Amino acid sequence: MVEKTQVARSKRIQRRTGKTFHVATRLLPKRIRRPTYVLYGFFRIADEVVDAEETAPPDEQRAELERFRRAALGEEPTDNPVLDAFSSIRAERGIADEDVHVFVNAMESDIGTDRYEAYADLEAYMDGSAAAVGRMMTSIMDLDGEAEARALPHATKLGEAFQMTNFLRDVREDVVERDRIYLPLETLRRHGVSETQILDLTFDDDVAAAIREELVRTERLYEEGVAGIKYLPEDCQFAVLLAAVLYADHHRLIRNRGYDTLSTTPEIAFTRKLSLLARTRWKWQWNGDPEAVFYDISHGFDGGHGRHGHERRDRTAVRTD
Repeated sequence: MVEKTQVARSKRIQRRTGKTFHVATRLLPKRIRRPTYVLYGFFRIADEVVDAEETAPPDEQRAELERFRRAALGEEPTDNPVLDAFSSIRAERGIADEDVHVFVNAMESDIGTDRYEAYADLEAYMDGSAAAVGRMMTSIMDLDGEAEARALPHATKLGEAFQMTNFLRDVREDVVERDRIYLPLETLRRHGVSETQILDLTFDDDVAAAIREELVRTERLYEEGVAGIKYLPEDCQFAVLLAAVLYADHHRLIRNRGYDTLSTTPEIAFTRKLSLLARTRWKWQWNGDPEAVFYDISHGFDGGHGRHGHERRDRTAVRTD
């Protein structure tokens, strides 16, 4: 049984570290909102184990993640209120043990991996760090078997889209704070960009072209992900749609900065989030099609296929934020 104090602790973690996701979470119905806070808290405390590299050696980090894994699976007790709450929700909502394993495995791989040669390598990492997050969120929504089967592939892609947006937005932060490069090295080389150039935070037209290419790829993930929102419970659809709109809006900021995320980290202003919330709510009231509303709000954002009547444009969308 999950206690109110455990949910409150998780909610504070989300409010502090995941402002964009927090806005959307608050719009979920209570039966989904409370476990969502716990899931986010679970993801963040695992991330904090990995990011403790300056205070704990790799062997200690791995050992801590193994304790984390066993507690999450209910195999041993824990005094961490968020981890204990997650274990209860996992059992109550039928979250697959395999998704817990692949998530923790991805966190563990972050300890010793700070570069990704090809997008396929990054995609394999995101199966645990992002796609599993989407699958866990789908599990707590208590869909029937047929609806869940339809929703899961799309939830996987939407989770990947959110994380790719974070990677593209946070290039500077990942270099400065973690010495990590999540942009596939083969993409950088294809545009004549060296690893050293990224580490030196030296932006030029070649870097812009590389980031633009990954934006295109990410927007196709959004296209696949948003297409599955209609399979979710009706009272959950708007919150998930809003999350997609908010995350995708980072692409507007990145384009407006000429694809430069080495000099600064683009952030959506709170007033902009409120505006997107109001506009998305208004359009949702008049048109209950999640895809149509998403593309209407996210102008010029259509996965590269010119869908929903928009002119095709030059395109270059919980780590959860």
